[in-house]
Amino acid sequence: MILEIADIRIQPGQQAAFEEAIQRGLAAVIANARGYHGFKLNKGIENPERYVMQIFWATLEDHTVGFRQSPAFTEWRAIVGPFFARPPEVEHFELLAKS
Repeated sequence: MILEIADIRIQPGQQAAFEEAIQRGLAAVIANARGYHGFKLNKGIENPERYVMQIFWATLEDHTVGFRQSPAFTEWRAIVGPFFARPPEVEHFELLAKS
């Protein structure tokens, strides 16, 4: 299992619209991607224009190739991209331990 973490900064005052858009995009686009295993979305308390999105993928390639190089990625970015203050910072992690 691979964890994608995206650090997202949006334009001020757009929280409600962004939250609706990102949840719609996750349900309508990403949830249909091969290798998708769920998500978590967190909103900053000190900085309410900051969100941390976690998406679980079966393999790294399911995200970097299967999704990012598909028409679905363009659809996803059309839904959420207009809210970005800057491009999200995205990294991938693998699970080493669990309790």
